[in-house]
Amino acid sequence: MILVDEVDVVLPCLDEAAALPGVLAALPPGYRALVVDNGSRDGSPDIAEARGATVLAEPRRGYGAAVHTGLESARSEIVCFADCDGSLDPAVLPELVEQVRRGADLAVGRRVPAAPGAWPLHARAGNALIAALLRRRGVPVHDIAPLRAVRRADLLELGVADRAFGYPLELLSRAGGAGWRIVEIDVEYRPRAAGTRSKVSGSVRGTLRAVRDMARVLR
Repeated sequence: MILVDEVDVVLPCLDEAAALPGVLAALPPGYRALVVDNGSRDGSPDIAEARGATVLAEPRRGYGAAVHTGLESARSEIVCFADCDGSLDPAVLPELVEQVRRGADLAVGRRVPAAPGAWPLHARAGNALIAALLRRRGVPVHDIAPLRAVRRADLLELGVADRAFGYPLELLSRAGGAGWRIVEIDVEYRPRAAGTRSKVSGSVRGTLRAVRDMARVLR
């Protein structure tokens, strides 16, 4: 049974064993972890389950595939989304949820690097480019943020179709086109947990692949 004040937190996961204990421990009271494993080979599902998370398996590789599986399985009215790498503090999720409860259709975190090297230059530049293209379309954001809060029913109705790295961008683009009120708040962006590696910002190749997926959404 889901209590009225409980919030499901969808955490797409691919080989995040080193970060998971800290991320799950940092979830605020009443925030339930839905860890969607996307094919980990480092024992991430077992670690998450041992720490009380609900673990879901999504065999189709892709950020969007994992996120959508978590969304479909969530049961709370408002659902949050975050990364499993330890770069973002789950303690800020209630602030995003409060924005939705006050009338925002979508609340997102705008990443602010907490230390040099937390956000590699190539990844930051790619993100800034895509965000600028969104603003030209009237979507008032400065980050293609992985930290989000939204009403579950609204997001399902929005019909985001991308199942790869283009999912966050398509979400924002569709939300803007639907006239959603989008609220962006600054959140601290820290270095990833030791022993983990980003599938996007961890390499120039990963960033280019993500930008490619996102650019396809904007065509």
